[in-house]
Amino acid sequence: MKKLILAAAGGAVLGLLVTSQVAGPLLAQEAKNNASVYEQLDLFGDIFERIRGGYVEEVDDKALIEAAIDGMLTSLDPHSSYLSPDDAARMRVQTSGEFGGLGIEVTQEEGWVKVVAPMDGTPADAAGILAGDYITAVDGESVLGLTLDDAVNLMRGPVGSEIIVTVVREDEAEPFDVSIIRDTIKLTAVRSRTEGSAVVLRVTTFNDQTFPNLKEGMEKQIAEAGGIDNVDGIVLDLRNNPGGLLNQAIRVSDAFLEAGEIVSTRGRFSNDGERFNAEPGDLADGKPIVVLINGGSASASEIVAGALQDHRRAIIVGTNSFGKGSVQTVIPLRGEGAMRLTTARYYTPSGRSIQALGISPDIIVEQPRPRPQDEEEAEENERTRTEADLRGSLDNDSLTEEELLQIEEDRTRAEAAAQLREDDYQLAYAIDILKGLNALGPTSLDER
Repeated sequence: MKKLILAAAGGAVLGLLVTSQVAGPLLAQEAKNNASVYEQLDLFGDIFERIRGGYVEEVDDKALIEAAIDGMLTSLDPHSSYLSPDDAARMRVQTSGEFGGLGIEVTQEEGWVKVVAPMDGTPADAAGILAGDYITAVDGESVLGLTLDDAVNLMRGPVGSEIIVTVVREDEAEPFDVSIIRDTIKLTAVRSRTEGSAVVLRVTTFNDQTFPNLKEGMEKQIAEAGGIDNVDGIVLDLRNNPGGLLNQAIRVSDAFLEAGEIVSTRGRFSNDGERFNAEPGDLADGKPIVVLINGGSASASEIVAGALQDHRRAIIVGTNSFGKGSVQTVIPLRGEGAMRLTTARYYTPSGRSIQALGISPDIIVEQPRPRPQDEEEAEENERTRTEADLRGSLDNDSLTEEELLQIEEDRTRAEAAAQLREDDYQLAYAIDILKGLNALGPTSLDER
């Protein structure tokens, strides 16, 4: 026992000696690092004073400091930035659902402004701006070398004023100019309608109105159909949805999940992570769901698609999503400004990081480019003639009036479905999937 105590004591003493021997160099290194930081801050002060005293024109001290802060943040990643008091106020308005501008979500790639997605019903959407377009100039002024915020500021202006953006598009040989008239952007977060026997929920953004709009719209469509038993399923259209509020993405996912993890976030340190789980209750009552995504589906859209895909609650259709899997925290600063800082990454329930990879569809379906009007007219003129088109052809006398009426209704539905394939091939494909699943009867997506 005596030896054991001594050994323990010896170990403790040895431990103290080792600790003191290691701590000395560590403290010295920390002091050296701190000294280096203070030297760099002194250098910043020297440069600031040189600019104030020697620049060719008088400078605004506040603007200089804000530019330095923004440069520090934007050097980290494309989504961290400084928000001036005006920018911070605009951001708060945007998340409430109404603001002025063009109606596009943008990011920066290799110095150029890249369109993540145009928002439905906005001036940019009406002008034909597409997800994946690059904006290289605004009113003839190149955006190369500008920060993203500076480029966005170039695109801002009074409601009703015109802006000319120069666009580079992947399948176009030359850049081209697009005229857009600025307007007040009033976003309806969710638009609902019924196509055939499928309820279509078009989610354009994730703001404070998203979940309430989705729930209300879905309940209305189901009621008009005469109950959930008369519905084939749900199409959740997240195409060109650039994201928004995390809590709304969680609520939309939870609307269709009974249990399990929805999304997790992991920060720099282990205690920075969070997990968000679903609560019992499924608005769709187990009906099949198809989620539509494309290259303009980002952030919150990818959280919803990833959660429903991992839980095998939905079939994901379309093309690969944008791949923005990082969390930005908006931190208020003195003077009513704010900083937007990337603080974590998103992970789907299976542990996949969305960052730079995006969500891969279960079924890849490309959206055909719109055909020129003259091609459509030529195809219409070449429609095959039938017996009924011939002058003096005999009538069909084997069907009752009710049967003829039913055939006419079926034909009208088929023509509407065919027109939908022309207007929106991806959506038509999603509705066909729901029809097929409904024809099979009650089944689980786990059997796919």
